[in-house]
Amino acid sequence: MPSRPSQKLETFPNPARSRDYRIHMEIPEFTCVCPMTGQPDFATLVLDYVPDRLCVELKSLKLYVWSYRDVGTFHEAVTNKILSDLVRATQPRLMRLEARFNVRGGIYTTVIAEHRKKGWTGEMPAR
Repeated sequence: MPSRPSQKLETFPNPARSRDYRIHMEIPEFTCVCPMTGQPDFATLVLDYVPDRLCVELKSLKLYVWSYRDVGTFHEAVTNKILSDLVRATQPRLMRLEARFNVRGGIYTTVIAEHRKKGWTGEMPAR
């Protein structure tokens, strides 16, 4: 597996497909660039999901997140793009991404996006 930024998300089979369980990840080193000022934006990404057939492989997720470090994008756009890419790769039962951006101009921004598989009526297992 490469050790440079990559947009490719790798997956592996869910080892407990018959059970609903939560996978929780905190990614404290997300960086992108403000498209208005060119200044870096920093965030902690909090990912929670209930897998179906596939789980996301951690190193590929790290390299995927790293690929945004020089990308100019708005907080709302990048949060939804990341969620869409993760959903496309894993097809989870439920996935929620929270992006907690560091203060900029005296304002903290948090963007929360969620995907629920059509027909799945379960809930996110408690932490």
